[in-house]
Amino acid sequence: MVHFTSHEIRDLIISLLIISGLFAYIFSRGAPDTLSLFISYYPITLVAVGLGFILHELAHKFVAIKYGYSAEYKMWPDKLVFAIIFAVAVGVVFAAPGAVYVYGELSKKENGIVSIAGPITSISLALIFLLLMQFNVPSYLLLLFFMGFFINSFLAVINLLPVWGLDGKKVLNWNMGIWLVTMGIAFLLTAYAMNSIYQWF
Repeated sequence: MVHFTSHEIRDLIISLLIISGLFAYIFSRGAPDTLSLFISYYPITLVAVGLGFILHELAHKFVAIKYGYSAEYKMWPDKLVFAIIFAVAVGVVFAAPGAVYVYGELSKKENGIVSIAGPITSISLALIFLLLMQFNVPSYLLLLFFMGFFINSFLAVINLLPVWGLDGKKVLNWNMGIWLVTMGIAFLLTAYAMNSIYQWF
């Protein structure tokens, strides 16, 4: 049975608002009308990041629950502060806002599958947004679809980095082949998005 604590809901909402704000800041950074552009981008990044971030974390939680474990998202305040400072100083979003904590002794395979559920969700969303970009829609929807494509591709790459605290380390420890394929797809999608970004901003 899926259960959310009040602390978990609070942490998810705070993390979502900050990450969305960081991406809106990065996309509007350096423009003559930065503030107004930030305000106009923020609702778009809330949707694009919201789907990516929330579904990514819920994927971890739901798969862990499917294996019979209890799981809860917890925010990392210090890393959110670092993400804000890094975005302002460098102009890049590098955020690890928190993680889903799984309670119990997972096997290496279970840990790997729970971990890869998030990046696969991000990649799937990126592909859906890329598909939606092919339709003839109003410009604001096209912008939303592009941001969803770019942000979810980028988040997949970041989360698949094989370093402590990120999904990539646990996936790599479980199965190198699956990690290579998943990271390769995420990297190609991100590279394509980066190559296309100047058409939009």
